[in-house]
Amino acid sequence: MAEPALIDIRNLTVGFRARSGALLPVLRNVDLQVCRGESLGIVGESGSGKSTLALAAMGFLKRGLQRMGGQVLFNGDDMFDRTRKQLEAIRGGQLGVVPQNSGQSLTPTLRIGTQMREALRLHCTLPEAEHEARVINLLSQVRLPDPSTIMQRYPHELSGGQQQRVAIAMALAGEPDALLLDEPTTGLDVTTQAHILELLRELARTRNMAMVYVSHDLGVIARVCEKVQVLYAGEVVLEGPTRHVLTDPLHPYARGLLASIPRLGETHLPVALDGRPPTPGKTGSGCAFAPRCVLANDQCRSKRPPLITSAHGEVTRCFYPEKTGQIATIGSGTDPVHHDACGDTALTLRDLSISYARSGLIERLFPPAVPTVPTVDGISIILAKGETLGLVGESGSGKSTILKSIAGLLPPSGGQILMGADTPLTPNVERRRPDQLRCIQMVFQNPDESLNPRQSVLEILSQPLRLYFNLRGRALQDRAVELLETVRLGSHYLDRRPEQLSGGEKQRVAVARAFAANPEIVLCDEITSALDVSVQAAVLELLNDLKKSMDTTYIFVSHDLTVVRALSDRVAVLYQGRICEVGPAAAVYGSPSHPYTDILLNAVLEPDPDVAPKLMAEDVVELAPPACGCPFQRRCPRKLDSVCETDTPPSQTGADGHVVRCHIPLNEL
Repeated sequence: MAEPALIDIRNLTVGFRARSGALLPVLRNVDLQVCRGESLGIVGESGSGKSTLALAAMGFLKRGLQRMGGQVLFNGDDMFDRTRKQLEAIRGGQLGVVPQNSGQSLTPTLRIGTQMREALRLHCTLPEAEHEARVINLLSQVRLPDPSTIMQRYPHELSGGQQQRVAIAMALAGEPDALLLDEPTTGLDVTTQAHILELLRELARTRNMAMVYVSHDLGVIARVCEKVQVLYAGEVVLEGPTRHVLTDPLHPYARGLLASIPRLGETHLPVALDGRPPTPGKTGSGCAFAPRCVLANDQCRSKRPPLITSAHGEVTRCFYPEKTGQIATIGSGTDPVHHDACGDTALTLRDLSISYARSGLIERLFPPAVPTVPTVDGISIILAKGETLGLVGESGSGKSTILKSIAGLLPPSGGQILMGADTPLTPNVERRRPDQLRCIQMVFQNPDESLNPRQSVLEILSQPLRLYFNLRGRALQDRAVELLETVRLGSHYLDRRPEQLSGGEKQRVAVARAFAANPEIVLCDEITSALDVSVQAAVLELLNDLKKSMDTTYIFVSHDLTVVRALSDRVAVLYQGRICEVGPAAAVYGSPSHPYTDILLNAVLEPDPDVAPKLMAEDVVELAPPACGCPFQRRCPRKLDSVCETDTPPSQTGADGHVVRCHIPLNEL
């Protein structure tokens, strides 16, 4: 007899009431079953209902939504029939949750250690005397450096990736029977992501724990999930074993998602799916995907296809699953516009140093015996007009710090930032001239922290349009609609507020606001991390088009090395705020010279369950660089003798301006 499902969702329909009074479905007749020890991945574009389904599994619906039918069973009992007190006992205990935005799940006024100990008191039977050791163990498991120091910090003192790891550690504190993970690795660098996924795989095996992953990253799904469920317009269009769904899917939509993924071995931009998903309640009587499907005919447009089961156990909602093999799963999109580093100079970083430490009166009167090591040090880069520079490295490597300093949000402690080759930029954004403010725009990693929750999308986009171009009335609204169309949102989003948008939709609004200023330089801080693969491909294509038409210059920060490869002309690899390697993207990716670059590339996940990342068996993370020598010395698999511990690595220049900072001779790297 088969084991009953731990999480059992039956024929669930969730919707909201429109202004007309009609109930419009967000989820339609969804079934989902996950047994103990089993992992299920839920994929689909933003707005497809993934997060709504995951929240429903814990007995929660966002404001305005209501259950229209179906059941949500956990351990045999309906979550929507339980009292608030019963739900509070389950959530965080038997059912661990890692939310999409970890920053919102952490209390900003409490230290990390305090919040972790509170989770243990609520959901763990461990004696209180052992809580401290348990917290340190949990933070170590998720690869946070120096857990004792991390415990003393507040959430705002951690990077987005570090906050995400704290959220994962808190979800594991109660030793749950099941984990719900909504984009659990969005803010993590490739090595940390790979190690945490291995940890979760091991926990699922040893604890017999059920896991439900919601993710845009099909590489993550391939690595940790046994089966995959694909949602489109609120309904299941494909479900089956991971290997079949990700290698030979029997639905055109799934094949389109796979074609939208950038890959390390591909030099062209990925292909975005044409069109956009239908708005809730407007799916029509036929197949919801028919308007975007290359195989659609009159039958598809007039009749809703039933769910059918294939010989491999895949369940698909398509009239012609046998024809889907005609659609390629690897796209052949346009080639990116490339600029070399020899054109007119757009921006110059000259020996840039940045430190978060601010000396007060006591520090000035009594200087510390050991000087504070700068967070970022010795960064010298000349960026040509129209060039795209990718900054890569693990969390804490200083990528976002450099962007904030260029934007005037974090004054440097040393060196210079120049517009062009010789015009110094005022360090503080408040003192910059309007033309300098317009020229440099930034898109932040977390749209929740950059979008005013009290403003509508129209009000958000109106600010730069009024400030820089004095637009008013109809002209302003027309331009706002045009900006939304460029990021694949429509005019019906103008009246919405951030809380009514999905994570990917919020990020697209943030991108539209940055481009509203017609900037010359755009600082992109993880701008695609919250986007589904199709919208990500569309945004990359948009950035490429703007680069072609306006000669826009980009500094592109991302943990996703495949995205950086798809768009960048040059790539700079950072470790602990120091440059390890910088050169043309093709050279850095094709023949990485620094040992750290090689480690990063080996950790990249592929959307193929048979391709595993190559991780170092013994690897550590660090909170700060060593006081002297090579910053990578403690982790380097090719470390030399004492020279790496005492001497700063020399800068070696190879072909095409490829620069490597390492003690190992260039011809041996």
